Amino acid sequence: MKEHKKHKAEERENIHKESINEENQPVQEEQNGNAETNQPQEKSETDKIAELNDRYIRLVAEFDNYRRRTAKERMDLVVNAAEETIKGLLPVLDDFERALEMLHKAEGDHSVAIEGTELIYTKLSGYLASKGLKKIEAKGEVLDTDLHEAVAQFPAPDDSMKNRIIEVVQQGYKLNEKIIRFAKVVVGV
Repeated sequence: MKEHKKHKAEERENIHKESINEENQPVQEEQNGNAETNQPQEKSETDKIAELNDRYIRLVAEFDNYRRRTAKERMDLVVNAAEETIKGLLPVLDDFERALEMLHKAEGDHSVAIEGTELIYTKLSGYLASKGLKKIEAKGEVLDTDLHEAVAQFPAPDDSMKNRIIEVVQQGYKLNEKIIRFAKVVVGV
């Protein structure tokens, strides 16, 4: 209890000292002149200018980032706009490859049919290649799970074909270095 009263007395004394200092301070400021009163205002204005300048610089940087991001998004949209259409044409390309394979195996004179099918296949594959489509090379390569999808495993004909692709079931493709269809392959074990 005594400590509590003593603490209260000290607080009152500190408050009294602060009020005396506050009363004397205006007199000292008047004696020093207006130089000190202007300095806080100048700092305040300088701080405001620095703050506005900082906000301006941040706003310009934010706008520049926005402009770059939207330009990149537009460019990506243009580059990959045809991706769905090209994906839809991949089965047609597969059908052309199967048709050519069957025409070459068929008996009889099918040279006109082969020539016409090869012409159409060449035009279609050339057009798709001009849009950025590339085949993923697979046969004889080492299995790469980033490019290939193993659908079956068969015993390798020799040791050099172990963990290598023996046969391609479905051709894989990249569009502008982005994989749009993995190559489905048979791997030797």
